[in-house]
Amino acid sequence: MSPLNGDATTARRNRRGKRQCLCAAAMGTVAPPLAFLLLLLHLAEGSFPEEPSPLSFVPIEVVRRYPIFLGRAHRSAPRQELHIQTVLQVNRTLYIGARDDLYRVELDNMAGEEMFYSKKRTWESNKNDIRVCRMKGKHEGECRNYIKVLLSQHGGLFICGTNAFNPLCANYTKDTLEMVGEPVSGMARCPYDPRHANVAVFADGSLFTATVTDFLAIDAVIYRSLSDSPALRTVKHDSKWFREPYFVSSMEWGPHIYFFFREMAMEFHHLEKVMVSRVARVCKADLGGSQRVLEKQWTTFLKARLNCSVPGDSHFYFNLLHATSDIIHMQGRDVILGLFSTPPNSIPGSAVCVFDMQQLAQVFEGRFKEQKSPESIWTPVPDEAVPKPRPGGCAVQGSRFSSSTTLPDEVLNFVKTHPLMDETVPLLGHRPWVVKTMGRYQLTAMVVDTEAGPHRNRTVLFLGSTRGTILKFLMIPSGDSVSHSSVFLEEVEGFNPEKCGEDSPQARQLLSLTLDRTSHTLLLAFPSCLVRMPTSRCHLYSRCMKSCLASRDPYCGWTRGSTCVFLRPGTRLPFQQDVDFGNATSHLGDCDGILQQSLLIEPESLVSLNLLVASAVSAFTIGAALSGLAVCWIMAHKPTNRRSASQSSIQRRERGLLSNGGGIGGSVLSVTRQGGGERPCSQGGETLFVMPNGWVKSGELDPGFLPTPEHTPQQKRRGLRLSDSNSGGWDTSQTYLGGGSVGLGSPCRMPPSVYLTTRLFQQGGGGRHGGEGRGGDAPRQQYVCLSKQEKGMKGTPKAPLRKSAGEYVYPMTPQDSPERRRVVSAPSAPVEYSEPLPLRWPAPEGYILSSHGMVPIPLPPPSMPPPGPQPYISQQHTPGLTRALLRGALERGELGELVDLSHLMSKKNCGDRTQPGQ
Repeated sequence: MSPLNGDATTARRNRRGKRQCLCAAAMGTVAPPLAFLLLLLHLAEGSFPEEPSPLSFVPIEVVRRYPIFLGRAHRSAPRQELHIQTVLQVNRTLYIGARDDLYRVELDNMAGEEMFYSKKRTWESNKNDIRVCRMKGKHEGECRNYIKVLLSQHGGLFICGTNAFNPLCANYTKDTLEMVGEPVSGMARCPYDPRHANVAVFADGSLFTATVTDFLAIDAVIYRSLSDSPALRTVKHDSKWFREPYFVSSMEWGPHIYFFFREMAMEFHHLEKVMVSRVARVCKADLGGSQRVLEKQWTTFLKARLNCSVPGDSHFYFNLLHATSDIIHMQGRDVILGLFSTPPNSIPGSAVCVFDMQQLAQVFEGRFKEQKSPESIWTPVPDEAVPKPRPGGCAVQGSRFSSSTTLPDEVLNFVKTHPLMDETVPLLGHRPWVVKTMGRYQLTAMVVDTEAGPHRNRTVLFLGSTRGTILKFLMIPSGDSVSHSSVFLEEVEGFNPEKCGEDSPQARQLLSLTLDRTSHTLLLAFPSCLVRMPTSRCHLYSRCMKSCLASRDPYCGWTRGSTCVFLRPGTRLPFQQDVDFGNATSHLGDCDGILQQSLLIEPESLVSLNLLVASAVSAFTIGAALSGLAVCWIMAHKPTNRRSASQSSIQRRERGLLSNGGGIGGSVLSVTRQGGGERPCSQGGETLFVMPNGWVKSGELDPGFLPTPEHTPQQKRRGLRLSDSNSGGWDTSQTYLGGGSVGLGSPCRMPPSVYLTTRLFQQGGGGRHGGEGRGGDAPRQQYVCLSKQEKGMKGTPKAPLRKSAGEYVYPMTPQDSPERRRVVSAPSAPVEYSEPLPLRWPAPEGYILSSHGMVPIPLPPPSMPPPGPQPYISQQHTPGLTRALLRGALERGELGELVDLSHLMSKKNCGDRTQPGQ
């Protein structure tokens, strides 16, 4: 093995070792982040357990058959826009308040898949109110009468509408929907804008409302009116009483009226705006304060925060209250259920928390909260600083202060400045009964059935979402009778886009959810329709006992008739159920009848946190691993010819191969083609062979010696470019190419040719054809005609490529030639071709390519055959003749200074020229 080959082998081994080190380093770099992310995934699984999917999912095909109300009196009547606002059920009659219209629908009179109204009353705004509304900058759709208050009172209906931003209230009969008496002002009873929230309740003959009292909706108020008692309201424009409230519900319990709402918290002013849920109460018998303090204002108004949170070192709060149930009696307690959610900029989630009314009332007997200065934080008020009698309490008949008007000013002033309680209302069981997080919708409506099942001993919770979806939960009491666990029974798509009209987020907004206990149906109110849905779908499991029992639906049971049916309360039919555990189906065979799908697991919007973390970890891990493997593979399979070519070029530049000692630049025309393998240095005479198709046989010819048209543009990349001056190395060297001479016995007349000699590789027999069929060591020379002669107007040859040392005439690019591949061709043995290979290179010179360099040669004398299509002719020349011709040309000064490049073919430098693909 030659020293050069040994060095190359050592270099390859070193490079292979470096690649292995790089691969190991890459895998070592990936390992620590991967382990860290896997640890995070494990922690996420422990902190955020997956919530169970519903036991069954009702397909939309079933929902489309449910009865629906579209505001028509009969099937042939035209449909109109409803814009439903509120719904009231009185016995078996349903009243629907919409825009400009009030409908009466009989729940027992239904035919087919649509409900029709029996009475309709239109209550529109007059033209003057509409004109004033438009002058105030409101749109035409806003300047209508939207019914926002719909209450049953004294055998009739009390109705209030926005009336084009000029609220009005009136009494109507229940049967004929006729107006009774004259309308009254709706100020402080009904909002101006239909988008604003409001609540209202009748108690002890008085109307208690919570809404805004002005056009700009900046004055929130709790107001009492329409009774013999004086009208009372909250303090006006006092942020300690209200700050941007959103009222949710109101109800009567004991001597108080309770209002549930959410507002911006004043006690968290250092945290900017924080929305919290509140409960406020007033005494029904409150008569207001004295003429000095709180005149015609509440003297018993107090409020406290509702605590709905997940316990832990740091509680996770659900601060936004959306809906409440009525006060229900459950397990010996009066409780109220609230539906809460997280803020929009937080982790999406909803929760149902239960509050004991006794515990809620106890909070109002605790300490007060105050802020001593605008810059200080809120702190509890010491007990000794609270005046007597205790502020906020109801006046007791027969006591010293039997009326709120007789209370001392100190007490009234304390109530006015200290409406907030220090303690929060605790949730029953210290944790939410239902928690749904990472859902693609927000839960906003709720209704509870505490008498579900044939024995009326089950509690079922129905939750409505912003997308019109209904979620059904079974509440199972725990051993302490305080906390409950929930079972996600069912998920139903309540909105019917085919019948309700436009399918948009606004159209899917669920306005109210009402339970009709008599018919065991749910009434879902949407802006454009009202859907009546049964509380259960037992017929879906009618042929499968296992599915019927596994549904754990308290409304359904498997009877002896081998069918799953709805069980009415008090039924005497024998049936089977497994509501508590749902594990009595292990001995039953599988059957089709229960659907295990859920909208919550559709990849439409939000997904669970586990999936997000797992996706991130997988993407990082796979990307890092693939990147490391790709780098290793590229390094392992990277061709060495590029590196060798660059190293060889650098060595040639360093050794001064591109310039001669006299300052006249020489050039080595070389073009690199990728591919090929390594071959040993050739020392013998090997003829340069070019195939007729223009491509070189692998291992026979180094394409760096002969420039070809398709490779010529790449010479500029090799650092050889035209010089701007006549003294440049490239210009001087190209003089040999441009200045042709005639003579030297060239077989081609005038057209350019390449003079090939086997003396280049005569030493040794490195090639395939080295020494075959040849006598002795006599070198063989060949002329290869490149193109036929082109003449000018008078038969003279055209001008050469190069006119002078500074001007270079570029020929037409050979790319457009259909025979561009047939550039230079020479057979492996002397062969004559019958057809010429015309090229579009007009330079009329020939060149001798030998170990002494490449020099121009004279063209044949005029006695030679005329130019034209000539066959390729192989001629034999002796080395002495060639040397004589060169010596004569040198003596006459025709060749200038020649550059001796024979050392390029020496054994020392042969490795630089014989790298694979060079």
